[in-house]
Amino acid sequence: MSSPDMSGHPAGADPVATAPVGPLTEAALDELAATAADAAVVGLGESTRFSRETFEIRDQLFRRLVRHHGFRTLVLQDSADAGANLDRYVLGGAGSAASALDGSWRPWRTGRMVAALEWIRAFNADHPGDPVRIFGVKPVQARPADYDAVLAHVARTAPDRLAQLESHLSPIRTAHDTDEHVQRARGTHPGRPFAHHARDAFALVESVTTGDPADGDALARMRRILDFHQRSVAGSGSYAGEAAGWAATVIDHERSGRPVVFWDGIAHTSAAPVTLGLAPENGPQPTVGSLLRERYGSRYLSVAIGFHHGDLGVATVPDPAPDLLDARLGEAGLASCWLDLRRDARPPWRGPARARVISGVYEPSRDSREYLAVDSLTDAFDVLVQVRSTTPADWLS
Repeated sequence: MSSPDMSGHPAGADPVATAPVGPLTEAALDELAATAADAAVVGLGESTRFSRETFEIRDQLFRRLVRHHGFRTLVLQDSADAGANLDRYVLGGAGSAASALDGSWRPWRTGRMVAALEWIRAFNADHPGDPVRIFGVKPVQARPADYDAVLAHVARTAPDRLAQLESHLSPIRTAHDTDEHVQRARGTHPGRPFAHHARDAFALVESVTTGDPADGDALARMRRILDFHQRSVAGSGSYAGEAAGWAATVIDHERSGRPVVFWDGIAHTSAAPVTLGLAPENGPQPTVGSLLRERYGSRYLSVAIGFHHGDLGVATVPDPAPDLLDARLGEAGLASCWLDLRRDARPPWRGPARARVISGVYEPSRDSREYLAVDSLTDAFDVLVQVRSTTPADWLS
């Protein structure tokens, strides 16, 4: 039998007939990281946030980019204040990695993320003059403490309106534990849109201002609460997020001259607009990655990390439908594999494609709609990585 070359083809094989899919070995991870060495921004996107294995692959790639290729900035989908908490920890601040994650977005609160933060902290201790920094891509967001402060202010200044304010704030603060759109998908949503409650709460707080010096703080906190709910997936009616604002944050950090790694889902890191199977009526939506591709061209590298099937804790995901990218990669029959689409990709790797996306609202009965679609696979992603079988993320208590 002929030996494989570096593209994954058996020697002398026709690359049209044999897809250049190779096993994801340690050497392959080194090679993949080396191909990203000249990038300004590397988007490492996962098809789900519930898999231990896909996170582990992303973390291993990130470590190689830091150790060997000078990457020193990690930008996450989280708020600026949550990112600041993580940054303080990895720069040697007090507390543990788990405590630093207390205020972070739920998908980051895993044992694998703890290990990643501990590794960054250890790296920074060894490189005090050249540390890795962490930033959140979103503006500062409302926290549960904001609700408590607003309630305490109204209890002191207008106690007769407190019960009315509580009727608006009590149901909507649950979104900080389970996103509103996830509550709707699970059938636990109380009914009235949270943004409507937030607008009524803001109007109430505004109406009881008396010139008290604390009024300004209460109104500022209430504005953050209103903004949080209006900009949520349920409040905005879009899964796309604030692509332009998030991309601008990434670009601002890259301007420091230090290359950036951006961690998010593939619907955000894709270098081309995407259409989501759960909202096809919205058509192709710009992504953070598509805006970064406009800015940096080929110096934005988009890596998609997915899986074939397995247990995600929230659901057991079946084998993908034959028309999905996930099924095509799975034909290699490898425990984990990768494909560099920049290396003369041939059919079936060119043209339109669909890849499965497993979000917090995933439902196995509608698996055929749980995908993103792109007009050109090679425009959207530079590198594809797949683990065949997955196990659940190791959530923190």
